[in-house]
Amino acid sequence: MPKLSYLKALNRALGDEMARDASVCVLGEDVRVAVSNVTAGLVKRFGPERVLDTPISEQAFTSFATGAALVGLRPLVEFQIPSLLFLAFEQIANQAHKVSLMSGGRARVPVTYLLPGSGSREAWAGQHSDHPYGLFAHVGVKTVVPATPSDAYGLLLSALRDDDPVVVFAPAGALGVREDVDPAALGPVPLGRGRVHRAGTDVTVVAVGHLVHEALAVAEELAGRVSVEVFDPRTLHPLDRAGLAASLRRTGRLVVLDDSNRSCGFAAEVLATAAEGPRLRAAPRRVTRPDGAVLPFAPALDRACQPGRTGLLAAIGEVTGVSVSVNAGVNASMGMIVIEEGGRT
Repeated sequence: MPKLSYLKALNRALGDEMARDASVCVLGEDVRVAVSNVTAGLVKRFGPERVLDTPISEQAFTSFATGAALVGLRPLVEFQIPSLLFLAFEQIANQAHKVSLMSGGRARVPVTYLLPGSGSREAWAGQHSDHPYGLFAHVGVKTVVPATPSDAYGLLLSALRDDDPVVVFAPAGALGVREDVDPAALGPVPLGRGRVHRAGTDVTVVAVGHLVHEALAVAEELAGRVSVEVFDPRTLHPLDRAGLAASLRRTGRLVVLDDSNRSCGFAAEVLATAAEGPRLRAAPRRVTRPDGAVLPFAPALDRACQPGRTGLLAAIGEVTGVSVSVNAGVNASMGMIVIEEGGRT
C-alpha cells in the first residue's frame, strides 16, 4: 500500500471535501501560496473565490468566518501559529460556539479551525509553542487532535461536515508521520470516538496527538514485562468516556501522556473521569508539561519541559510496581524531568 504523510492527509481531506461540497472554502494568511503545505494546489483547483488570503488580523477573519457560516458556507480557517488562537478565543468560544445554543438550534456555525504545526517546534520559543487544546475542550468547543495520517484525514472530514465549530490541532510532532494506507479505505472518522492503538492488560496509557507514537514506542520497549494498552482519545471534546472506561476495566491502571500544562490540563480531566468510574488498582499518574510552562528558546530546555518517553517509563513503573530503567531521574507526578548527575539533582 502507498504511504500517506500526515500533512498530505490534511491536504487530501480538504481537497476531497471541497470537491464534494461547493460550500467549503478556505481562508487565512498566505493560504494561496500554501505556507503550511496544507492548502497546496487548492487555489489552482478551486479558484481564488474559495481560497481566500486574508489580512493579518485573526480577530477579523475569524469573525468573518462566523458570518460566512451563518449564511450557508462551511469555512476552514487556518492559523499559522497556535498562540494566535488566544487573539481569536472570544470570536470562537463566545460567539461562534454559542450561536446555535442561544438560538435553540435555529442557527448553525459550521466552521473548522485548523492548527497545522501546533505545540513545540525547534527553537520557536514561548510565544509560538503553545498547545492550547484544553482551553477549547473546557468551554465545550469540539476539539480534535489526530495522531496518524488516516485519522487526520478522517477527523478533518468529519470536522468540515459538522454543523458546529470544530478546532483541529495538528501537532508539530506528528506532521512527519507516514502511514501505509489504502486510499479507497479512507473516510470520515466520527467525532467522540477514541481508538485503541495497542491492546494491553496491565496499564492504560492515554496519549494525545503525537505522544501516541511515544506511547507505542514505550509499549514495545516494555513488551514481555508490562502489557501496555495505548488509548488515543482523538477527540478531546466530546471525550469517549465509554471507551476510556472499557480500557480501564481491562487494565485497572492509568497513565496519561498529555502535551499541555499540568494544572487544569486535559490529563486532569482524564484522571477525574477515571476516579468517577471503575476502581483502579493503583493511583493514576499524569506526565505533562510543568505547571504554567512557557517553553524556552533553548532547545535543551524546551525538550526538558515537554512530556515524553522518559517520564512515561517512570510513571508506568510507579503504577505497575515493575522496575523500569530510564535515562534520567523523573518526577512523573509533577510532570517534570529531573536530570541527576554525579549524585546531585
